[in-house]
Amino acid sequence: MRQNPAPVGTLIVPLWRALAVFRFTALGYVLVLYVRNAADYAHPLVAVPVLLGMIAWTVAATWAYARPRLRRWPLLAADLFVALVPLLVSPWIIGRPALADGVPTIAVAWLAGPVLAWAVAGGRRLGVTAALVLTAADLAVRDRLNESSVTPGVLMLLAGIAVGHVARLIGAAEDRLQRAVELEAATRELAAATRERERLARDIHDSVLQVLAMVARRGADLVGEAGELARLAGEQEAALRALVTSRVTVPPDKPAAPVAAGPTAAGSAMAARPATLDAGPVDLRSVVNGYASSRVSVATPADPVLLPGRLAAELGAALGAAVDNAVRHGGPQARVWVLVEEEPDTVTVSIRDDGCGIRPGRLAEAAAQGRLGVSQSIEGRVAEIGGTVRIVSEPGAGTEIELRVPSPDTTAEEYG
Repeated sequence: MRQNPAPVGTLIVPLWRALAVFRFTALGYVLVLYVRNAADYAHPLVAVPVLLGMIAWTVAATWAYARPRLRRWPLLAADLFVALVPLLVSPWIIGRPALADGVPTIAVAWLAGPVLAWAVAGGRRLGVTAALVLTAADLAVRDRLNESSVTPGVLMLLAGIAVGHVARLIGAAEDRLQRAVELEAATRELAAATRERERLARDIHDSVLQVLAMVARRGADLVGEAGELARLAGEQEAALRALVTSRVTVPPDKPAAPVAAGPTAAGSAMAARPATLDAGPVDLRSVVNGYASSRVSVATPADPVLLPGRLAAELGAALGAAVDNAVRHGGPQARVWVLVEEEPDTVTVSIRDDGCGIRPGRLAEAAAQGRLGVSQSIEGRVAEIGGTVRIVSEPGAGTEIELRVPSPDTTAEEYG
């Protein structure tokens, strides 16, 4: 089963987690340096409450940044302010001579935490802004500048630019993901609506359109009210056919066939359906044998051909449309043969007639005219249940239509 895409807004989470890891790692480095260099500080005991405050803020900031609703200006400003405190008291704790010689402030790498937080929250510009503020404060506490005193500020600027750029890329990726999720949802809805329209179009073709066409054709030569009724039926058929075909797109590579009027089309296609699409296994032989007549010969296996209810319904309706077309268009003397074959992985229903055949290009013309006999009632139904349709016809040599669908073993999970 296909997995749902990740919720939009979660791609940035790893950066916030990495920031939390950095804060605690940098804090550990600060504590190690204090233990090592405390003897050289001017006021080492004053550093203790400062270090305790840094520990408390590291825990509090990690907790706050883990909640998206708190990642706002108040938290960002507080983060920057707290970082300035150990920086500004460093001359008193460490001593100005040591700072002038390039000794790092008491905050050391911990100072970069707000820079990274601003960069993740707002991109390169905010990252650079925070880096400039902290760099300016770092330089302000030193009596003279040298290479070692400038290096921390340069590193913070580079970190703000790099992390901010990554955060912007992630934001753009989340925007694209959001659009893709919305597009996928809209596509699924459109596909579902299209399938429903195609199903309705097939049902309309099997019933209403066939009856209207029959009335229009048989009453075309009548006069009076009967002739008027035939004319109105013809107009309604044309309007309904235009409505159906305007909502259902026929792929250009799919052949389509004419829908001829006749009393057998609506009845046989509907008769091919089981009482309910959700019914249990249906013996396909009983469906196929319903089409046997003086002009239609049916051959089925000796053993039952059991198919799930929906598959049998759609296959039977497609068979009915094929038989109706063969009887109606093959000529008055044409005969039709229906053969059912069951193989290990497929069930095949073949419909062959010895009628006049189909001239080249006729199926495409019928599709362009909005006639759905083959493209929807036959091909559409079989494709919807995972099957294929093969049509072979030559003028004067009859027509053969082969309907091939997956066997019950391969469709039981979907249709059972």
